[in-house]
Amino acid sequence: MIHEAAIRFERARVVYANGAVGLAGVDLSIAPGEFVVVVGSSGAGKSTLLRAVNGLTPLTAGSVAVHGQPVPRKEGRELRQLRAQVGMIFQDFRITRRLTVMTNVLVGRVAHVPGWRAMLNLWPEADREIAFRALERVGITDKAWVRAGDLSGGQQQRVGIARALAQEPAIILADEPVASLDPVTTHQIMRDLVRINQELGITTVVNLHFLDLARRYGQRIIGLRAGEVVYDGSASTVTQNDFRHIYGRDPDAGDVLDEDAAP
Repeated sequence: MIHEAAIRFERARVVYANGAVGLAGVDLSIAPGEFVVVVGSSGAGKSTLLRAVNGLTPLTAGSVAVHGQPVPRKEGRELRQLRAQVGMIFQDFRITRRLTVMTNVLVGRVAHVPGWRAMLNLWPEADREIAFRALERVGITDKAWVRAGDLSGGQQQRVGIARALAQEPAIILADEPVASLDPVTTHQIMRDLVRINQELGITTVVNLHFLDLARRYGQRIIGLRAGEVVYDGSASTVTQNDFRHIYGRDPDAGDVLDEDAAP
């Protein structure tokens, strides 16, 4: 049986207003339940690739589809419905620091409740239970009623992950989710993402800078260079020569996390 791709790019192209090419005719298929790590130099197109999946960066040409549904290029009801299926985790967490952890996680339920309930913070009990279970997944239920701004960076990123889980998404996109974290916390967050993928079967695509993290936690590695896919293979077989081809240079110490922090 042939299964429909969770994400499929066909000749996908993004050209920004200044003429910079974000994606240069990408053909790529990601299967349901895969854990994919995307690597490449700054400006290679990693963030553009992720943002095209939920329409934050519309394609200039070609197509991208989520479970067979084309991603609309314009804002509207169809795009909002598609985004409800796609959880996003950001490098800078994107949480509201003055609100409690629980309220931040409940934001993931916005697409599932009437707007007035979200505005007044009058969430149905069923949605509160979903949010609480999401906090359980990342091990911070004890912080549910703490002001989000009082948490450490790693805890704030766990709030971001829980908010994405509260959407009950089919896909999770994580754009450099550990770039601002210390090495020990970085490994904790990566283990959380892998465990969630394995336990819930949520298709997960993670942009990473550190090559050792990509090799250690990735199931499949996609290498981007100048907006093109130049590597697509198993993380278990990727070589230094492959990384050299992806980056156009020899990887250096800045491309590797402090291995002493690995558990």
